[in-house]
Amino acid sequence: MSQLNSKSTIGLAAKLGSILFLVWSVLHIYVGIAGILAFFGGTTDTQFQMLFSGTNAPWSAIHLPTDGVTRNALSHLFGNFVVDVGGYGILGLLVSWLIFKQGSWLGYFLGVFLIGISDLAFTLFMVVPGIISFNWESISGPVIWLIAVILTPFGLPRRRAS
Repeated sequence: MSQLNSKSTIGLAAKLGSILFLVWSVLHIYVGIAGILAFFGGTTDTQFQMLFSGTNAPWSAIHLPTDGVTRNALSHLFGNFVVDVGGYGILGLLVSWLIFKQGSWLGYFLGVFLIGISDLAFTLFMVVPGIISFNWESISGPVIWLIAVILTPFGLPRRRAS
């Protein structure tokens, strides 16, 4: 990652975008930590209550299997999911730092594509079909990500011809 040209500056839009990526990261790290606590301290029921709440998958209509092997497999699937969410949050910290401190286009594109995969998949596979409730908690991450993606490039340094 190259240093900025001494005449290049990181604009306000990029700094604000990086702060939005930071907020996005904190939200996702929080979900990861809450999920890991539920994985180690809860039951399969308490774990999946964190996920199911939408109009097409209300918790009251969910019937988890009763056999131990399937419940154990589902519990570990949940654990994997929440670690992935927290891991994306850590990636977002890197993206935020790269943009804020280095004015990095690479950081920006990591945020657009890698974090975008996470948020768009969550939105399309969980929120839109009504598996998870459509509320501020479920859409705040994607909304924050979208604003960061739109805002950030307006403050990133332009490449200078050598």
